[in-house]
Amino acid sequence: MTETPSRLVSPEAHDDSLLPFAVEPLDLRGRLVRLGPTVNAILTHYDYPEPVARLLGEALALATLLGSILESHGRFQLQTRSDGPVDMLVVDYDAPGKLRGFARYDAARVAEFEAAGARAQPAMLFGRGHLALTIEREADAARYQGVVPLEGESLAEAAHIYFQQSEQIPSVVRLAVGEVVTSQGRVWRAGGLLLQYLPAHGAHIRDLPGGDAPYDINDDEDDVDDAWSEGRALAETLADHELIDPDLSGERLLYRLFHERGVTVFPERALEEFCRCTNARIEGLLRSFTPQERADMIGDDGRIGVTCEFCATHRSFDPAVFDPKETNG
Repeated sequence: MTETPSRLVSPEAHDDSLLPFAVEPLDLRGRLVRLGPTVNAILTHYDYPEPVARLLGEALALATLLGSILESHGRFQLQTRSDGPVDMLVVDYDAPGKLRGFARYDAARVAEFEAAGARAQPAMLFGRGHLALTIEREADAARYQGVVPLEGESLAEAAHIYFQQSEQIPSVVRLAVGEVVTSQGRVWRAGGLLLQYLPAHGAHIRDLPGGDAPYDINDDEDDVDDAWSEGRALAETLADHELIDPDLSGERLLYRLFHERGVTVFPERALEEFCRCTNARIEGLLRSFTPQERADMIGDDGRIGVTCEFCATHRSFDPAVFDPKETNG
């Protein structure tokens, strides 16, 4: 990391932030994300059923953890396509910290899921399909994509599969979403932790707990296994309520987890909701259609209405703007 590290523990909780950290004695690197007003805004653009909102909140936290590898420029997208009640999730992360996202779902099937009660597992909302992770780097116009199957896995489990198959980095992902009561009423919060074993000396690992890929050993195998086993065990002690606690700062949370070994934190990154839709962008999109296609879009009010799937902003256009010859139907 290029940031200047700090070993100070901040007592103040900062919402909508990503905090990189390192546990150097165990060769661990990680990122902690805490989402408050940003996730609440995105989850309340539409009247999502509670299970769908939780799933989208997890996707927002995961996309931030993975997309934050882009430090200043570029775009990361997380997208699911599947045959379950929630057949699509899309989250965009624009570096250095802009988020947007939406979920597409079948209301009747989601209601059946909710009626199943304790028998219903969150991963059942996906069914079978795939998770696609796409990175677009503006500097070199390069585009990279990784795809992993969704076959009953949660988003965190699918991320583990991605790291095992694509990155071959031993990793732990923890995600949590929930509502908390504030003076303004109930609001959504989300949090996530990504912990990875990344030896500074470049050692490779074989058959570590939780990993399936074969690795070569360049280091003492017992030391490597012990380091990762300890780090993973510490991460597993993290409770969901700690990830979304509005009164617990990220630095204090990391200190709780790793104080015996010592944890170094780096400057946090601010996060915010931001949608790329604008009048000019939507107008440009409409101009790409033929006059007949635009005519078919005209509503009863004689105008073309477009609602952004991400931010739910509705825009209305006069057909004459595109072609004075176009009529109201």
